[in-house]
Amino acid sequence: MTDFTRRTSQGFARAVVCVALACTAGLQGCATAQNQGDPIEPWNRQVFSFNETLDENVLKPVSKGYVNVTPEPVRTAVGNVFGNIRDIWSTANLFLQGRFRDGTLGIIRVSVNSTLGLAGLIDLATPMQLDRPNEDFGQTLGVWGFKPGAYIVWPLLGPSTLRDSAGIPGDMIFSASSLASTSAGANGLRALQIVNTRASLLRASNLLDDVALDKYAFVREAYLQRRQNLIYEGFPPEDDLPEPQDSTAYEKDAPEPAATPAAPAAASGASAPN
Repeated sequence: MTDFTRRTSQGFARAVVCVALACTAGLQGCATAQNQGDPIEPWNRQVFSFNETLDENVLKPVSKGYVNVTPEPVRTAVGNVFGNIRDIWSTANLFLQGRFRDGTLGIIRVSVNSTLGLAGLIDLATPMQLDRPNEDFGQTLGVWGFKPGAYIVWPLLGPSTLRDSAGIPGDMIFSASSLASTSAGANGLRALQIVNTRASLLRASNLLDDVALDKYAFVREAYLQRRQNLIYEGFPPEDDLPEPQDSTAYEKDAPEPAATPAAPAAASGASAPN
């Protein structure tokens, strides 16, 4: 990574975190007793709507085209390379969390895939039962005892919390852009990573559209619960589970529930991707 690219990535990442801190601190007083976990919900919903529009009109069509023209083995190889880079950051966070055994296994995994796996193109470590770690600095802060803070929806980046936003700089540095020597190359790799990841989620997003009555609330609760499960390795204490948020002010905007007979088909994934 060039000095220019590194400075640009780090500067943008710091700006994102600073904006998160400023927005949350400034609007914290607007929280109600019923909705303390999402004090800036009106703003979040606007950003969520923007992201949905961008996804529907740009990312989803581009991802479908990418799937149509790119063979599955190539898409898998691309995902393996990006995943191998992220494994480095995940391994570092395992050590920061005091999970030295898992961190050592993470080093072995990266070493195997980077050498025998041809720079990460082939994932040889997973069949060897060296499972991919899924750690970031937001989870590390959670292990250290930091609470999630306000729920935040970032433009382009999607759902987060004040705590998890602190991990954005590391996620940006340890990403596909680190392979590029120019800013144009770094931006191209970022775009490829986004499209490749979105392509892998096409079917899941179709099911979400079919099931969720209030998509914003569904994504928020799913995100918060998943983050807690990741921090506590699947066994969060009951007193630390995220409280369900009150979205009654927006119930009038939620679509009517689908007819009961349509539910089994949607749940089973019978509908094909659009």
